[in-house]
Amino acid sequence: MRTAPVPFSPAAEQIDPPFHAALARASGSLSLVSMQLALMDWALHLAVSPGKRLDLFRLALSQAEQIGRYVRDCMAAGPQQACPCVQPPAQDRRFTAEEWRLWPFNVLHQAFLLTEQWWEAATRGVWGVAKHHEDVVAFAARQWLDMMSPGNQLATNPVVLRQTFEQRGTNLVRGALNALDDLERAMSGAPTAGTERFEVGHNVAVTPGKVVLRNRLIELIQYAPATPKVQAEPILIVPAWIMKYYILDLSEHNSLIRYLVEQGHTVFCISWKNPGEADRDLDMDDYLRLGVFDALDAVNAIVPGRRVHATGYCLGGTLLAIAAAAMARDDDARLASMTLFAAQTDFCEPGELGLFIDEAQVSLLEAQMGQTGYLRASQMAGAFQMLRSYDLLWSRIVGEYLMGDRAPLNDLMAWNADATRMPARMHAQYLRHLFLNDDLSEGRYPVNSKPVHLNDIDIPIFVVGTLTDHVAPWRSVYKLHHLTEAELTFVLTSGGHNAGIVSPPENSHRRFQMQTRHEGKTSMGQDDWLASAPAQDGSWWPAWHAWLVAHAATATPVKPPRMGLPGQPPLGDAPGTYVLEK
Repeated sequence: MRTAPVPFSPAAEQIDPPFHAALARASGSLSLVSMQLALMDWALHLAVSPGKRLDLFRLALSQAEQIGRYVRDCMAAGPQQACPCVQPPAQDRRFTAEEWRLWPFNVLHQAFLLTEQWWEAATRGVWGVAKHHEDVVAFAARQWLDMMSPGNQLATNPVVLRQTFEQRGTNLVRGALNALDDLERAMSGAPTAGTERFEVGHNVAVTPGKVVLRNRLIELIQYAPATPKVQAEPILIVPAWIMKYYILDLSEHNSLIRYLVEQGHTVFCISWKNPGEADRDLDMDDYLRLGVFDALDAVNAIVPGRRVHATGYCLGGTLLAIAAAAMARDDDARLASMTLFAAQTDFCEPGELGLFIDEAQVSLLEAQMGQTGYLRASQMAGAFQMLRSYDLLWSRIVGEYLMGDRAPLNDLMAWNADATRMPARMHAQYLRHLFLNDDLSEGRYPVNSKPVHLNDIDIPIFVVGTLTDHVAPWRSVYKLHHLTEAELTFVLTSGGHNAGIVSPPENSHRRFQMQTRHEGKTSMGQDDWLASAPAQDGSWWPAWHAWLVAHAATATPVKPPRMGLPGQPPLGDAPGTYVLEK
């Protein structure tokens, strides 16, 4: 006997979405349900794990003994002679100042580091806890501990106390004024303090060029040649649409686009529109069609008969990989090579950004975007800020509000504050198809209703990963080795997601490793690659330029192409109008 169907009721569709959107606004777009599920999973399994609890109790006793012995040694021999309980990792800069070795601040920071160790042990290795929930709980514990760090409090930070004493409290007055200024800017929607020093088109994004195409979603910039002869095959750059394109064209000394033009390349770059509520229904296919393919058509019209070296950064690189797979599926041979900067194609291990992406979180964002029509830039900025809470939040609070020192912004920091929105439909598809379902690496991602396969790509590939990337971890970026048999040159450079890519040759502090996996050959694991890839000092930019020249169809330079589409004058000067939209 069949069960009668449940009568349709529109209440869920009418009431729940606005209610969930209100929840998102109240919780800063973080799913409290997702967090509670993780905490319950961890707490309940810890409750039925007496052995784990006994281990944690023993660890607490051992740490109490350690800190007691350290205090005794400090009193007997002095803080400078006592052996610390914990040596923080080399990259941990929180307690490196000499003042932290003075009594009682040495004990405070040692006790704090031991507490961090205990909570790391408490949140890891609990029987039965789902991996995602374990990661969420461990991350939440680190955030709370960071908030309580003695380095973030006026009364327990010896560096701040010394400056307060020496400056008779004027640092705190300056800090209060800085905090008030930031609050006023946040409430009025004004840009971050210091960004006014960097004006797009005046001292950033100044490489000469013309806007040669404009549609609903992009402006395409063609850069003016800087050499009498140029490489025959042009470069098309697809930047991430979450931020403005000009990270690749910052100041004259660190502009990748300027560098390429000066090396004799014809360069085209997409500038994405900053979408608003009217663009809510733009989807991933629109970003492919109006973005990559319209731009490629224009490049082919301006430089006819030449294949194109396509380059994608971050999300733009993921989109480019999808486009290249679709072109390979459809026997479209217009690409000469593909270069990806810090771009993931396999999302099964996306790094700490995956902490914010599960069904509950994505559903909450969908409800909120359903009302606004887009994802605000500040929502993504908040997630990135938590991933690097010390660098992006606490060190700034201490420096600007307690020390009273407003650090001047550089061009990269100003660019980072110039964020964009994302259309509701596109962003939901991106999160579900790629992050949640990993459809691209599994061969299920649809383009024009037909799946694409990365293994169809048979052009040479150049991939750059960055060593300290919190957005696209290099080990995740590396996994493209296992998804295609094409020739693949992988570069691992020092720096993070942005600073590792903005790596001009004049920067002597950079270092990179580089190695090529030839077509059809077996790939190494990440650790084997790391151990075997030759290391070089300096920027990877010249190595990429040499790779592009080596993979050109002809080494003979040619006359630069005309500026603009045949029969159509350019639409204006670079950097165009879309990049100026707020």
